[in-house]
Amino acid sequence: MSEREAVESRLRTPIALDAHELIRALEDNVCRVIHGKRDVVRLAVVSLLARGHVLIEDVPGVGKTTLAHALARSLGLSFQRIQFTSDLLPSDIIGVSVYDQSERRFRFTPGPLFAHVVLADEINRATPKTQSALLEAMSEGWVSVDRDRHPLPRPFLVIATQNPLEHEGTFPLPESQLDRFLMSLEVGYPAREHERDLLMSGGVEAALESLPPVLDERLLLELQQRTAMVRVAEKLVDYMLEIADATRASSELALGVSPRGLQGLYRAVQALAFCRGRDFATPDDVQELAPRVLGHRIVVRRGRDETSPRRIVRRIVRRVAVPV
Repeated sequence: MSEREAVESRLRTPIALDAHELIRALEDNVCRVIHGKRDVVRLAVVSLLARGHVLIEDVPGVGKTTLAHALARSLGLSFQRIQFTSDLLPSDIIGVSVYDQSERRFRFTPGPLFAHVVLADEINRATPKTQSALLEAMSEGWVSVDRDRHPLPRPFLVIATQNPLEHEGTFPLPESQLDRFLMSLEVGYPAREHERDLLMSGGVEAALESLPPVLDERLLLELQQRTAMVRVAEKLVDYMLEIADATRASSELALGVSPRGLQGLYRAVQALAFCRGRDFATPDDVQELAPRVLGHRIVVRRGRDETSPRRIVRRIVRRVAVPV
């Protein structure tokens, strides 16, 4: 059976097909253009299954746009890239109501936010008002224009990027808005052998354009529903609560983990366990994801700014007793 025939067969197959096989096929497909970054691809898929959004803080040119586009193509979903600038208005991303003279009423024209996968490129270059419009839509799942609600597509994933080294002309996201992102990631520079392959192949554009879908909207929504059914034992819930309490009591932190952050960790832990072919979560899942899910939600006290928030979270996790 050819690759195309295998893909078409998968899309016609009932959802009873092994979920782990579907997820592995999705990750393998994205890794055809994101070389040597399977761990980053896995975390992006975890966010997708947990119905969360991703913030990528990294330098330009390491594949942030390619990752978002590859996910959208692999899922057969619509994709939009929005370049954030200081003059971008909320209506530029949400849409506007335009008066239709033939019908003598206002008709809503959706903006680029109405796509399944949205890349919000350099989100910290937009003004706080425009940032808030995007992040409110991410949280609520709909936008409000002229008192009318317009639901966003389902599934819906925002991958936002920002350059951690550029600060001039930027508007850093406040803590309340950072909290809207399930996970914070870096792509990082590729290993030398992968970068050599990239140079010899002439780039990823051709591979990206020919990337086939391996899932569809129906299968993805079903996988998201099954992810939410992964069992999390009461002892593991208490373990996560202990970690959250430890961040709130830490002398290193001015702001600990919010309840929303803890809910995000719970959903992410379910998704990681599901990706690993289990219907139950373990402490290892919590320990692996806690720095990624909680690191961008905490605020380090003044005088300790040189300490990485993720490193602090890792230390806290190591100090909390693991349930047995």
